[in-house]
Amino acid sequence: MSIDAHNPVTLISYMGSTRHGRCGYCTKSTSCSFYLRSYDLTVTDYQILLDRGWRRSGTLLYKPHMTLSCCPQYTIRVDATTIKTSRDQRQTLHKWSRYVLGESYVQECASRYPRSKEEKRRQQSEFNLVETVHGPEYSTLQGLERVPPEPAHKFEVSLEPTVFTEEKYELYENYQRTVHNDPVWQITRNDFTNFLCKSPLKNTTTPTGMRLGSYHQCYRVDGRLVAMGVLDLLPHCVSGVYFMYHEDYRAWGFGKLSACREAALAREGGYQYYYMGFYIHSCPKMWYKREYGPCHLLDPETYAWNLFDGKLERLLDKHGYVGASTIRLHGATEKNDVSEKAPGSAPSGNMIEAGDQYESEEEDEDVPPGFVFSTKMPGIMTKREIEDFDARTLRFQLAGSEITAKELEELDLATYIDDSLVALRANAGVFAGFGMLLGCIKDSDYRYKEVMDRFGYHMPLLGNYIF
Repeated sequence: MSIDAHNPVTLISYMGSTRHGRCGYCTKSTSCSFYLRSYDLTVTDYQILLDRGWRRSGTLLYKPHMTLSCCPQYTIRVDATTIKTSRDQRQTLHKWSRYVLGESYVQECASRYPRSKEEKRRQQSEFNLVETVHGPEYSTLQGLERVPPEPAHKFEVSLEPTVFTEEKYELYENYQRTVHNDPVWQITRNDFTNFLCKSPLKNTTTPTGMRLGSYHQCYRVDGRLVAMGVLDLLPHCVSGVYFMYHEDYRAWGFGKLSACREAALAREGGYQYYYMGFYIHSCPKMWYKREYGPCHLLDPETYAWNLFDGKLERLLDKHGYVGASTIRLHGATEKNDVSEKAPGSAPSGNMIEAGDQYESEEEDEDVPPGFVFSTKMPGIMTKREIEDFDARTLRFQLAGSEITAKELEELDLATYIDDSLVALRANAGVFAGFGMLLGCIKDSDYRYKEVMDRFGYHMPLLGNYIF
């Protein structure tokens, strides 16, 4: 059984693009992105999209045009099986554990169950991320063979469906108002639902017990929801969508606690990688992401993963946008000293509170044919590659039968309108929609345009990924 056995279809539509959108990370308006609406999305297809620079906000998928955006956004990930925690991260975990357990608990355990010198030496020299993040959980304490005293607080963490509850919304409202300083009138239940509850991914569990789909990871202290992470669990990664915590717990470093826990989930759950969303080098509030390493940035041109080391950091400092072409031209000659920074690459006083922003639908702009080619958008197929690709070989499911795009083009569509409208609407535009996105469908291709005009832009993603 495939991991998408219960959600075998990906259904998306092209929404448009913005060339002069409002940037969510600075006060400029030079953000450029392309948008898709996802109705159904398999975890396998979304994994592929993530690895090609896409990201979701609710059911909206977006891909930044890296060379036209004031704040280039790089997908960042860390291998959870090799992650190395810093001293500061370990101290934050231990500090939280001590708070949950309480001083009387720690002292009584030390009195009842004194550790040997070997145990003390091993604890000081070895660090187990998974054991440490689960250590203060109430279920872990209850499962110990020795009978401990009751901890000061009952700490519980659970993965739950992404359904709306007032409890979750109140936490979101507090976080946006007190941490992001959003005005009250901007914080709505509708935005919370669209941004952090709606998802095109369906929750499933594989025969091996691996959970897939979208989840809320809820942190509760003495029954109270104090923090929540929004996660996508995919075949090869745990992808962090958003994280929030109550202002009462600001002092405990929940940003570090959640990142360590999500990395631990990727390790123990067999996902291997922990994706931390986008990294924006020009935004100082994003710099914390590079502290979890060794980490890699997705190359926007080749979709290879570049180690985020000192050399890559210097290239980002100097050039702002860095892809394979930049590395080829400048990587070998980089000095240890940092040259003059490229415009927009240095931190500025006009940076706004950052984090993974709510990507909302902006008014579509008219993008001229061939826009992505004329602006040299990184990472897309070349015009020649698209012209050489035979779209008529693509295969669809239509009214329970398999059909090629060539055969679909030759059909009398009117005979299928009654019983197969939904099927046609879901399948007709797979390549035409992406072609129109790329500006490569000619006006003479009237059959494709007729299908698109008649049945809309709904299209399944069948494996021929343009971006």
